[in-house]
Amino acid sequence: MINYLENNQIKLIGTIVSDKSFSHEVYGEGFYSFDLEVPRLSDTSDIIPVMVSERLLADFDFQIGQKVTIDGQYRSYNNMENDKNKLVLTCFVKEMRLQVPEDENTNSNEIILNGFICKKPIYRTTPFGREIADILLAVNRAYNKSDYIPCIAWGRNARFCERMEVGQNVKVFGRIQSRQYEKKLENGTSEIRRAYEVSVSKMELDKAHKEDSEAQTEGIKSNNNEEQIG
Repeated sequence: MINYLENNQIKLIGTIVSDKSFSHEVYGEGFYSFDLEVPRLSDTSDIIPVMVSERLLADFDFQIGQKVTIDGQYRSYNNMENDKNKLVLTCFVKEMRLQVPEDENTNSNEIILNGFICKKPIYRTTPFGREIADILLAVNRAYNKSDYIPCIAWGRNARFCERMEVGQNVKVFGRIQSRQYEKKLENGTSEIRRAYEVSVSKMELDKAHKEDSEAQTEGIKSNNNEEQIG
């Protein structure tokens, strides 16, 4: 039996860099979003969007500049933009607490995903000869829902991805990263936007769920035909 909580796990340690803003309401429960700055080892940082329930905020002294530790899941949903579906990614908070000294010695950005390849991975090399593979992973959660998470693999992992087929079950370990890019608009102008993906450090085929992978291949193909996700 699949444990949906174990399919999708994140741990982030960072600094709140924006005020919270109301996002939406589900069954009378409000949800708020804010940005979290998470440091990298290279002295740069990632700005990662976070979604949190008002229930978790009730007893939390939310302030810009606070250092917090977040446990949760990486979620996706479709947002209509100019009559097109846009894949939106956010960290859905299960638990949030003020950073404690013990957190300073742990990895500040960790994600584990167990999902299914839902598009043929795209393998390529950069002008500098680096090997890269783009992966779109469908990660199942309760109530027959799935999150579609873009991932990027490098080097040996990229070559490994090149041989993967749609429907194959894979487990990835890595971190969430953000990057800025320039988007050309229809009116001839451009604007700076931010994209998000999982940078893969390790991956493995999940033999324990091999039968699930085979059973879901047709379902994933069908879902790709019915719904745009990017």
